[in-house]
Amino acid sequence: MPSASIEPIHAIHEPWTPDTWRARAGVQMPSYPDAEALENSFNELKALPPLVTSREILSLKQQLADAQEGKAFLLQGGDCAETFAECSSDTITNRLKVLLQMSLVLVHGLKLPVVRVGRFAGQYAKPRSADVETRDGVTLPCYRGDIVNSPEFTEAARRPDPRRMIRAHARSAMTMNFVRSLIDGGFADLHHPEFWDLGWVRESPHAADYQKMVANIGDALRFMETLAGRRIQSFSRVDFHTSHEALLLPYEESQTRQVPRADGWFNLSTHFPWIGMRTAALDGAHVEYFRGIANPIAVKIGPSVSPDALLRLIDVLNPHDEPGRLGLIHRMGAGNIADKLPALLDAVKREGRRVLWVCDPMHGNTESTQNGFKTRQFRNIRSEIEQAFDLHAAAGTRLGGVHLELTGENVTECLGGARQLTEADLHRDYRSTVDPRLNYEQSLEIAMLIVRKRGAIEV
Repeated sequence: MPSASIEPIHAIHEPWTPDTWRARAGVQMPSYPDAEALENSFNELKALPPLVTSREILSLKQQLADAQEGKAFLLQGGDCAETFAECSSDTITNRLKVLLQMSLVLVHGLKLPVVRVGRFAGQYAKPRSADVETRDGVTLPCYRGDIVNSPEFTEAARRPDPRRMIRAHARSAMTMNFVRSLIDGGFADLHHPEFWDLGWVRESPHAADYQKMVANIGDALRFMETLAGRRIQSFSRVDFHTSHEALLLPYEESQTRQVPRADGWFNLSTHFPWIGMRTAALDGAHVEYFRGIANPIAVKIGPSVSPDALLRLIDVLNPHDEPGRLGLIHRMGAGNIADKLPALLDAVKREGRRVLWVCDPMHGNTESTQNGFKTRQFRNIRSEIEQAFDLHAAAGTRLGGVHLELTGENVTECLGGARQLTEADLHRDYRSTVDPRLNYEQSLEIAMLIVRKRGAIEV
C-alpha cells in the first residue's frame, strides 16, 4: 500500500473546477496583449463541439491499465509540433501509416496488443527555453507553436494571437475526422497490411524483414478464418487515440466538460494529455489543472526529479491509485539514464504506486551541430531504449511503452540509422520548425529494436 508519510502539496479533497488553475503560477504560456480578444476566443471555443468522446477516453484508460500489467504495449508517436500548413491528406496519411507499420512490427514481435496513440490533432503548442529571441539586435517573443504565433521573425508574426486557438481546434477536428474516416474505411485492415507500405519499404535495408512479417500475418489471419469458416471483421479496423502536451491552459479549459452518464470532468480536446517537464511544478497551474480531469494523463520525468518529489506528484495526480490513470514518461538522455532512473523506479515500486512507465528516448538526446542544426544521434536514441529495458528488468518494474517524435516523411533530421545519415544530410530535407524527428525508416528500425530487446530480456 502507498505510504502516508509524504504529504502532497495539494489537499486531495480541495475543491476543483476547470478554472482553479488560474489561481496558481502558470509558466510556458504567452502573454496576450488584448485581454478582450482572449476572452472572446475562449468563449467561442467553449461553444464549439468536442473533438473526442468520454467513451473513447475511458476505453483508452482501460487499455493503458492493461499496458501497466504487461498485457499490452503503448506506442505513442508523432510530430514534435504540428503546423497549420501541414494539415493535409498526404501528411496525415503518412503519419498514420508509419504508426500502423510500427504497431504491426510490435504486435507480431511482442505477441501483445499495441495501444496506438498519435501525437497529433492538437500538438500545436511547444515549450521554449526562453521567452524572447534576439536576431541582429532585434528582440521578439519566441515562437511557441502555431496555436500561439508564427515562426517568421517579424513583430506581427510573433505577436500572440488568441484567434489561433480557434484555428488549432478546426485543424485538429479536420485531422481527427480524416483519421477516423481512414480507419473506418478499412485503411488499417489487417487483411491487407501490404497497403500500409510507404514507398521506401522496397529500398530499405529492413525491407525483407518487414515483408516477411506482413506475409506471416496474412497467412495466420487466413488460417484462423479458415478454422472459423468466416471473415473475422474485428481485424478490419484498429483503435486509435490522440495525445498532446496540454500546455496552453485556456485552450484546454475551454474543452473541459461534463458529459451525461459519466462522472467527472473530461478534457475533450484529446484522449491522453500530458504535462511537460517544464510545467510539472507541484504547486503550478498545469498540475492543478491535470489533477481534476478524468482522462488518463502522463507527465514527463527528467533527470532533475528526486524520488520524493515524484511520489508527491503521483499523490496529487493519482490520489486514488486508479489503474490506467497515470503514465510516467522518463526522458533522461542516454548518458544520464543509468544514474538517474533506478532511484525513481525503486521509490515508486517500494511505495506500491500503480503507474505506466514509458520511455521517451528523444528529448534527453538533443544536440546542436556546428552549422546550427538541432539534431539527435540515432545511436543515443537506441541506447536509451536499450538501457531503459535493462534498468526496468533489474528493478523488477515494467517498461510499458515508448514515446517518440517521428514523421511519415522522408526527412533528414536525426543522424545515423540504417542509412547512416550524417551532418551533410541535414541540409537535404530538414523540415521541423522545433525538434528533430525520426523519419519513417528510423521509426521502423526502432520498432524492430524494441522487439529484439524485449525478447532478449524475457529469454
